[in-house]
Amino acid sequence: MFQYTLPDLAIYALGFFAQSLFGTRILIQWIKSERQGRVVSPTVFWVLSLLASFLFLIYGALRHDAVILFGQTISFYIYIRNLQLKGFWVRIPRWVRILISPLPFVLLGWMFLFYPHSFQAIAVKTNFTDLIIVIGTIGQLLLNFRYFYQWYYSEQANESLLPLGFWIISALASVMVVYYAVNRHDPVLLVSQALGFVAYARNIYLAWRNREAS
Repeated sequence: MFQYTLPDLAIYALGFFAQSLFGTRILIQWIKSERQGRVVSPTVFWVLSLLASFLFLIYGALRHDAVILFGQTISFYIYIRNLQLKGFWVRIPRWVRILISPLPFVLLGWMFLFYPHSFQAIAVKTNFTDLIIVIGTIGQLLLNFRYFYQWYYSEQANESLLPLGFWIISALASVMVVYYAVNRHDPVLLVSQALGFVAYARNIYLAWRNREAS
């Protein structure tokens, strides 16, 4: 039986809110894909991704979780690139873009200057020789690698796309992160990735069906 303090619950609430945004983006993408009978990449998917990524960066910092911090910093800028490919980024006022772009590094710099013990805690708590940490790290890296794959695929097509490989990588990574979350006692990662797996599997089916039909 796990016991949580009030600060723990507040941190988890932040994590769940960020993951609810991640989940909402998948739900919207899923609904739009079902309506069109093919996998689509709506702009709102990337807008919600960007917002959720920043919030989850804060969650990872508060949880002293290097796996989350590393992964979300990378993802943040891939989300921006997809908004550029969608033509949405230039529609955002320039001053807002200037404020948004350095957010992950501003957060990490602020922590380093005013809360250096947080980085010490990350170093102490993160043992990359531990099998559970290794699996969690690989899972998180795959969740980010899928966006490199998606990014490369989109650059080739000169438009933002979510190809079949993206969803296959997502499904594999979600299984690994669920295992990590169970052993890390992290309900946020557990719930989000378990539910995400369902959407990933459905998108695999839609993408595979369209590939077979073409």
